[in-house]
Amino acid sequence: MYNVSWFKDSIIYHILIDRFAGFKSVENWEKPQFLGGNIKGIIEKLPYLEELGINTIWISPFYKCSEYHGYHITDFFEIERRFGTINDLKELIDLCHVRNIKIIADFVPNHCSNMHPYFIDAQKNKDSSYRDWFYFRKWPNDYLCFLSIKQLPKINLENNDAKNYIINAAKHWLSLGFDGFRLDHVIGPSHNFWIEFNKEIKALFPNAVLIGEAWMMGIKYSELKTIKIKNKFIKWLMNPNSDNLLKQYHKKLDGVLDFKFQEYIRDYIAYNKLSKNEFEQKIDNHFKKYPMNYFLPTFLDNHDMNRFLFDCKNDKNKLRQAAEIQFSIDQPKIIYYGTESGMTQEQSIWSFKKHGDLQARMPMNWGKIDNELYNFYKNLILNKK
Repeated sequence: MYNVSWFKDSIIYHILIDRFAGFKSVENWEKPQFLGGNIKGIIEKLPYLEELGINTIWISPFYKCSEYHGYHITDFFEIERRFGTINDLKELIDLCHVRNIKIIADFVPNHCSNMHPYFIDAQKNKDSSYRDWFYFRKWPNDYLCFLSIKQLPKINLENNDAKNYIINAAKHWLSLGFDGFRLDHVIGPSHNFWIEFNKEIKALFPNAVLIGEAWMMGIKYSELKTIKIKNKFIKWLMNPNSDNLLKQYHKKLDGVLDFKFQEYIRDYIAYNKLSKNEFEQKIDNHFKKYPMNYFLPTFLDNHDMNRFLFDCKNDKNKLRQAAEIQFSIDQPKIIYYGTESGMTQEQSIWSFKKHGDLQARMPMNWGKIDNELYNFYKNLILNKK
């Protein structure tokens, strides 16, 4: 019988490898290119994280890739050399465990980079054995991808070889000592895939936690063909951020990121759209809808949305208020890197036609740590232990 009860009391620190530590310069941070953050940089900052008091680290994808953020994967079994080596990764895992810190990795099963050798072969060779690994509607240039991003062809996980390739990659990295995965874009693969993925992973790694990212916000009608969830049109039409969507993964995964909590806390604290009573009622009704053994890790922000402090017009008292509410919820808690040190941004990510998310992915402000805020978070964490 598997046991992931350790995750219930997790205080998770979410790290974007390229932007956290190890970079020599912060020049050109606003461009979508590798800045130089790496695994050794995370190792060097473990004392900082240990002092903060977190007990779990979540790192962004470190697999061989063509983009700085790691989500454009070109080899699921290799490490991106700009992030480091296999020995660096093993050292990070071992040093985390020595400090009683768990470590989970971002895993991306739905798609790969169009620079992946298997996709290149499938696109160039009509008789390629990899052609059915992807969803070509009209070969070679019309294919399903991650939403509308042509650089990210969608993997056909109904093809046994493709499915086994992805599941075996997940097993490979867990065998190094990772304590679980944050699973990217879980609405892309089918529920049948997740049932099988969960079964195979738990058979070998019974204590590995599997947490999904089930988020439909911003998805266009034309992109619905790329996702595989039940009643997707109704969910898209009615409420793309619904509890019904988050609940779909019960008994398929150990839980999902709590986008509903994030929506409510932002509406209440940052936007003043909800009164205290309205917020408390919504939160109460929200958590009542879920079974006790289903994890809903809470977060204020992440790499795909505005930093919470920015949306609070840089009012740190509002951030503290939101953090106190977050820590009062009996669920795992996620702190996005830099939130505890006062990181904000210059403009909304939504004010850019593309690459606006770089605003929320600025390099960690090591030279400008807000010690008062850091100590606030440190005490908040200490009081939860």
